[in-house]
Formats: sequence, C-alpha cells, structure tokens
Amino acid sequence: MLTIEDGLPAPKAEQRPVTQTIHGVTRTDPYAWLRADNWQEMFHDTSLLDADIRAYLEAENAYQEKVLAGTEGLRRTLVAEMRGRIKEDDSSVPAPDGPYAYGVSYQHGAEYPRFIRRPRQGGQEEVLLDVPVEAGERAYFSLGAVEHAPDHARIAWSYDDKGSEFYTIAVRDLSSGTDDPVLLSQTAGSATWSAGADGFFYARMNANHRPDKLFYHRIGTPAEDDRLVFEETDAGFFMNAGETQSKAFVTIDLHDHETSEVWLIPANRPDAAPRLVAERETGVEYSVEEAAGTLYILTNADGAKDFKIVTAPAQEPGRAQWQDLVPHEPGRLILSHFVLKRHLIWLERRDGLPRIVIHRLADGAQHAIAFREEAYSLGLSGTYEFDTNEIRFTYSSLTTPTQTFSYDVETRARHLLKTQEVPSGHDPSAYVTRRIMAPAPDGERVPVSLLYRRDTPLDGSAPCLLYGYGAYGITIPASFNANALSLVDRGFVWAIAHVRGGKDKGFAWYENGRREHKENTFSDFIAVARHLVAEGFTRHDRIVAHGGSAGGMLMGAIANMAPEAFGGIVAEVPFVDVLNTMLDDTLPLTPPEWPEWGNPIESVEDYHRIAGYSPYDNVADRDYPAMLVLAGLTDPRVTYWEPAKWVARLRAERGDGGRPLLLRTNMEAGHGGASGRFARLEETALVQAFAIAVAGQAS
Repeated sequence: MLTIEDGLPAPKAEQRPVTQTIHGVTRTDPYAWLRADNWQEMFHDTSLLDADIRAYLEAENAYQEKVLAGTEGLRRTLVAEMRGRIKEDDSSVPAPDGPYAYGVSYQHGAEYPRFIRRPRQGGQEEVLLDVPVEAGERAYFSLGAVEHAPDHARIAWSYDDKGSEFYTIAVRDLSSGTDDPVLLSQTAGSATWSAGADGFFYARMNANHRPDKLFYHRIGTPAEDDRLVFEETDAGFFMNAGETQSKAFVTIDLHDHETSEVWLIPANRPDAAPRLVAERETGVEYSVEEAAGTLYILTNADGAKDFKIVTAPAQEPGRAQWQDLVPHEPGRLILSHFVLKRHLIWLERRDGLPRIVIHRLADGAQHAIAFREEAYSLGLSGTYEFDTNEIRFTYSSLTTPTQTFSYDVETRARHLLKTQEVPSGHDPSAYVTRRIMAPAPDGERVPVSLLYRRDTPLDGSAPCLLYGYGAYGITIPASFNANALSLVDRGFVWAIAHVRGGKDKGFAWYENGRREHKENTFSDFIAVARHLVAEGFTRHDRIVAHGGSAGGMLMGAIANMAPEAFGGIVAEVPFVDVLNTMLDDTLPLTPPEWPEWGNPIESVEDYHRIAGYSPYDNVADRDYPAMLVLAGLTDPRVTYWEPAKWVARLRAERGDGGRPLLLRTNMEAGHGGASGRFARLEETALVQAFAIAVAGQAS
C-alpha cells in the first residue's frame, strides 16, 4: 500500500477567503486567489503567472515527486513495456484522393508523425510535413490539422506550441516545400478549402477562447484583408467550418450541447452569402450531407430521440421540406452519417454495440456490418472521395488490436488492410473480454466492459482499474488499449463503467445522466464498484477509480459520496469546481456548457442542484482514498485552478487517514498533457505506478 513517510510535510495553500452571495446564499471560497486574474494573457505567456500561484503549484509538484520517488524504477519499467508495444516506424494506410493517396508515417524514435502522400499510379513517396522538424526543441508542440487543397498544390496546417489551444495556421506550397510568410494566429486550428483552391475558411478565437468569427483567407493576401464571412453573437454557441462529403458545400456548424444550426456556402462560390438550412430550435440537433442536390440530414427533430435521417432539396432546405428517409426507431441510436455518390452510410448503436449500415440511394436496399464479440469498438474512418463504392472502417476490442478494413459497399467484399502491430508480442487468447451488467440503485442495469488475463484468479483478490466518464453523450468504446496490458499482465482487472451521461444504451441513457439527472452518473459508478466486489472480481480497497475532465468531476463526486468504496482515485484535469465555473460566464466553456449542467446564474434550482454535487463545494472531514490529481497550466477546458483549489481544500478539511493526496501540474502543457507520443507514456506510467502502489501489487 502507498503511504506517506513520516516527517514529509505536504504543501498547504494560504487561505484568502472571498465571499459571494447569489440567490440569497452566501458562500466562502478560501482558495479563489489561485485563479490568476490575467489567465487570458498567461495562456499565451506562462511567465506572467503570479509568483504566489507558481510557488504553490511547484511545491505540490515537488511533494508529488518525493512521495512517488519509490516508484521511479517501476515507472521506467512501465515506459519501456508500453514503448515496446509501439511500432516506432509505424504508418497509416494511405487514403486515396484523385492522383494521390495521403497518410502519415513515423520514423523510429520520433515523437511526432510525418504527413506523406504517394502517387496512386506509382512513384516516390513525398513528405508534405515533417512534424518533428517543425516541433524542433519546443517543450510542447501539438499539431492541429493538415488539409490539402483540392488541386493538391498546397496544404494548410496548424499548430499550438503552448497547450492553450490557440492554433496558428500556415500555408505550405508543396512544389517548393516552403510556407507562405502570412501566418494566421488565434484560430481554432482547422481550414476548409474552397473548390477553386484559392483560399480557405477558418474560425478565429476571441479573448475568451471561443470561436465566434468565420473568415475567408485568400492565398497571397495579408491576414488583415481576410473577409469576415459569419459571426456568432451567442456566447453559448461554438462555431466551426467543414464540408460535405460531395465537396459541393462548405458547412458552417453552430452548436451547443443540445441545439445546432447549419449554414451552407457553395464550395465553388466562396464569396456567396451563407444559406440557412433550418433555424436553431432549442433541443433540436442536426448535421448535413449532400448528393445530387439533395441534403441528407441526421436529426432528432419531431421527437426522434434516437435520431433519424431526412432529406430536403439543397435549394430549399427548411424544416417544412424535410421528408423521412430513415425513420426514427427507438433503441436504435444513429451516431453519425455520410453520403457517397450512390450510397448513404451511417454508424448506429443497438443494445450497446455499434454496427455500420449501408443504404443504396437508387432503390433503398440496405445491409449492415457487425461483429460477434461481447464488447468491441467500430469506427468509420472516412474517405476523401465521393464517387466511390469503397469505405474504410476500423475494428478492435479489448483483446483485439485495431484492424483497418476496406469494404466494397456493392459487392460486400471486405479486405483487411492493416492490423495494429504489437512488437513485443500479444496473444489475444491469453485474455478475456466480457460485458456484465451492474444493478443501479433505481433498477437500471449499467454495462461494464472487462478485460483480464485468462489466468487471473477471480476470487475477490484481484486489483481493479475502474474507468468512467459519463458526460456529453460520449460513449467510451471497448477498444484495444496496448497500455492497459501493463496493468492487466500484473493481475489487474481493467474495467470500463458505461454510466449514464454517455449514449451507451441510447439517447435516453444520456438524458438520464445530465442536468437534473446528473447524480445518476455518480451512483451508477459506485454501483459498478460494488457489483465488481459482489461478483468476486476484486475488493474495495483494491479498486482504483480513474477519470478525466468531466470524468474527473465523476471522480470528485464519488470521492465525496462513497470514499470507502475505493482504495485510490486518479483524477486527470478534473472538472471539480463546477459551481464557480458555471457562475463565471467569462470562462471559455461556461455559456456553451449551461445546456449540459444547468445555468446557476439564472436558475435557483440549477444553483442548488450543482451546489449539491460540485466536488470542491462538498469536501468534508472524510477518510478519503489515496488520490493522484493531474492538471495542465495552460488548459482552457478545465483551468489549472480547479484541481489546485480542490487539492488545497482536501488538504485542509479531509480526515487524516495517512493516505497520499498528490497534485501534479504540467507547467508546459494544457488539457491533453504532454504532446509527444513517447512523452505521454511518462504520464501514463505515473498513473499506472500509482495504481499499482495503491493496490499493493508487486512491481
């Protein structure tokens, strides 16, 4: 078991109480000072961080290093194991587009990929962008997007070198290999080319880190001449540009977590005024594809809770013109769709498992692609081309490495193009994948995906890493994770709790884990932990709970609600200061997040509900489990001060059970942690070493 050495003092943050009265309720926040007043500027230049705040974060980092110093050898071993499962000179299967096929490749030892293309009729591979060269010696470098122009003469590519998710877009001439001197800063990172390849659309971020303006940049002109195409004035809506699979239209997508609106611009007329598809209506979501002048719209309109697909003429696309093509079917959740010249394809989920459906446009004939394992992940990997019968999809399970297939939607011929290679070796037959159902307090049955070695004794003694998320309708797939094998091979049961808040069992599963039903997410996770113990997989003091971001909120909530059910908790970039964040409409995500959590500024009911579960506001004198908390200094999604304040309050108010409470802030990264593929392994190894130490497992 992981314990604190005698005489090793933990940092204690100074208390500087700030009071606030809202809806007649007065609250005191002793650690509000950890929120930097100049956070917008600091995201661009971390040297501007207040000295007192920096000192506290660095003291916590030093303390974490001392407490976990005994795991250094184990962490080195874990990194070596995980790196040994990575094919260092790996490459993707190039995707065809006209005269070329585009893909990525890695060189041995490189942290980042190279973007390449090959002539389809034979010829030399061409390196379009060598990301390791571009990253150079920078401590952090994250590639945003690489988009080649329709004439294949240029790429628009973007990068973030702070971790703050403000991306700079550059344009590279592929014949010379040089970038245009004009750089577009403060962008959301993506670029959507016009059909004529003379320019592209991109979204610019405002000071509060929200993409609210769409511009068109014409190649060869200065950035200050970029034309404003669209402006979103509602701070609660995000904006991004895309394109239909047909390449006929550029799409402007506006959305929050429950409502969307789409505008279209003909790709061959970038100067044309955007045309509205359908006005936003609270609670109605839709996305648009096109073929031969007909729009194919995936939507939950008219009570289609699990979504349906309708058609409308592109020239007159309003709601009055929508006609059902794929009717709503309760329990069959349509997740995404795209359209080829002759076929409509969508990804759906039935009974918690995904499958791909192909629908021929000419006569409506359709068939599905599905697999037989108890738990698996299936994804449409997309295609650049429109006039084709070939699609790509990926398949994996907790025991099966990722496989990439090509599939002819007419002949139904399936070809395996690539199987993820595990250089150190992997025998799927040595492992077991299972899906079980845990009873929730209200009678619902919560799916749980399990992975363990076939020789692991299921006598209640095995340690368990239990992962959960449960927000935004995101389904955590039961996919292959090579890093998980380091725990599983040490006797761990690897478990994923598919709690309410995701869409694992349909849209209602999401609805019943958000806003007024949010506490179902927490009680589901606790129920899964108790069921794993009841079924003899593990015992409570050997369960290490793990979640990040909104899943970090889950970790904070279960720590307050049922600390006795867990031996340890890992919370990565945890959204734990929920009430204060939802009360601050200047923060990047607050207005867009109100549909997900509620608006405590306007609603007394929302205020009290969030106050009732917000992890930071419900810390008390409890005997909490061992806890490892990870943060990123330039994180715009879950700002660094949320985990910092939470740990400070836990230190001051929790019971002294001798269990470690550790905070590690990455001072050179944001929400995603380290940017390189090998650098990330150091963070994964830290988490795993903590879990192994907490469970008292041999190294």
